Amino acid sequence: MIASPERRPRRWWRWLLLLALLGVALLAKGYWNATRDPVIRNATVAVADWPVGQPPLKLLLLSDIHVAGPDMPPERLAKIVAQLNRLRPDLVLIAGDLVSEKRSATHIYTAAEVVAPLGKLRAPLGVVVAPGNHDHWFKPDALRGELEQLGLRVLQNEAVNLGPLIVGGVDDDYSGHDDVPATLAAMDRLGPGVPLLLTHSPDIIPDVQRPVAAIFAGHTHCGQIRFPFVGALTYVSRYGDRFACGDMTDNGQRVFVGAGLGTSLLPLRYLTPPDAWLVTLGPKSAAS
Repeated sequence: MIASPERRPRRWWRWLLLLALLGVALLAKGYWNATRDPVIRNATVAVADWPVGQPPLKLLLLSDIHVAGPDMPPERLAKIVAQLNRLRPDLVLIAGDLVSEKRSATHIYTAAEVVAPLGKLRAPLGVVVAPGNHDHWFKPDALRGELEQLGLRVLQNEAVNLGPLIVGGVDDDYSGHDDVPATLAAMDRLGPGVPLLLTHSPDIIPDVQRPVAAIFAGHTHCGQIRFPFVGALTYVSRYGDRFACGDMTDNGQRVFVGAGLGTSLLPLRYLTPPDAWLVTLGPKSAAS
């Protein structure tokens, strides 16, 4: 029996309404994913020449905070900072992109508002920041000034000695501010110690021509939007998915790439929850 013409439009409207509801549900789930508490991922790194008598150290990697409305207002970042302090890290490493000026943002915050919650991070060896591309596109001098006023160290192709560690901070590759040779030279001038590199984009990794204990980065958001059987819609790396996400070893070099706390372009995440890495460095006997 053929449906009457009067009934056909009603069926189409039902299908359109169902599709609209599914679309709204998918967007709501993506926003919920983006605003959930970060997953804390744990790893250990065994260092062959770890200083005798030095206890293991816990390093906390944060990246891609992207403070902006609606998904990462300073109030949410302050709550996350309080949660992270309970991990009692010895050193906090922030791999850039503190801010977001995305077009979909409902509110753009000042440099002082962006940085204020980070001033509450607590770690005996301090907090070290390497800028990201969004920081350079925003107000890099203002961000650095606010960070340093609160006692956070900003490394732009520079290095610092922190306890038994020598931390080099490579400035952002994506915006063309990186200088790996200058950073390594700065590390050499500080003398012996356990070498670490912090940077925003992991694309600098092939340029590091000598091993370090670990390289810490972000930028990729682990794809941010991934779907089953499809994978990530895009990776912001000229190496594709080589340095896409997580704990990896590339040509013998240990690398950690965080998914980030905030979002870029759209306040949505699928199959890539916000995360932070708690990495324990120590001697082989303790960390292996």
